[in-house]
Amino acid sequence: MKSGVVIILYHPDIPHLTAVLDVLKERALPVVLVDNSADKLDLPLSAQFEYLHYPQNIGIAAAQNYGIRSLKDKGCEAVYIFDQDSEISLALLADLAKGLVRANRVFGRVAAVGPQVFCHFESTAVTPRIQKAFSVNHNMADVPQIIASGMLLSTRCFDDIGGKDESLFIDGVDHEWCWRARKRGYHVIKLLDVLMPHKQGEGRKRVVGIVFKVGAPIRLYYQARNVLLLSRRSYVPFYWKMRNLLALPVRWLVNRFYFCNGKMRSTYFLKGLLHGIQGKCGKLTD
Repeated sequence: MKSGVVIILYHPDIPHLTAVLDVLKERALPVVLVDNSADKLDLPLSAQFEYLHYPQNIGIAAAQNYGIRSLKDKGCEAVYIFDQDSEISLALLADLAKGLVRANRVFGRVAAVGPQVFCHFESTAVTPRIQKAFSVNHNMADVPQIIASGMLLSTRCFDDIGGKDESLFIDGVDHEWCWRARKRGYHVIKLLDVLMPHKQGEGRKRVVGIVFKVGAPIRLYYQARNVLLLSRRSYVPFYWKMRNLLALPVRWLVNRFYFCNGKMRSTYFLKGLLHGIQGKCGKLTD
């Protein structure tokens, strides 16, 4: 099965990226780097690597779509998706590839597989407290969704399901695609015996005993807006809607009064709520 790699970039850490590219050279896989940074990346790249630069920042969904379609045009039947800070190893690539084959054999009609994410900040496996897997077989969990980083998806299924939703721009993109895949009768599988360290957000902060993710203030706009946009869609899980809608006031309070740049965070959050109510989508332009 021919496969390729898509890595989404936004002002990446160059030493880390260089180390990742050195690993990928050992496998000689086709790699597409999709860069949303304002400045063009200045790295010597061999023919193995395709570099797509979008200084206007087209968003994560569009960046993934361009990368996946480029590799599909090169004949790839499966595509790995990684963030710029993902820790990629040859063992991880091999385990994901074997996992996709294994998942298709056990479950049939598998859209994508992903690793068991190991939180970099808390040094623990990321597991849902309430929303459990539909079933677990042979160290594989049939789940509602997985994150994009570490995802290995079938390009044939991608054609049938459709591309990532560019109207969301960034937050919720990976989950929405998984839910849409499940709506069309596909399985989304987490490989419980394949571990991948991963950073989600820029840090963690504990407030009254609850751990909150800390990200850039502007991300709050997309997070609040996209909760309202996605909650209108019939195929989005009811549990996800309730949990995220009920959490909106709490998240606003915490970001406004407990995090740095609270006023800016509040402004982005409230604008996201307003635009979500109005049904606005795409990139925030003002």
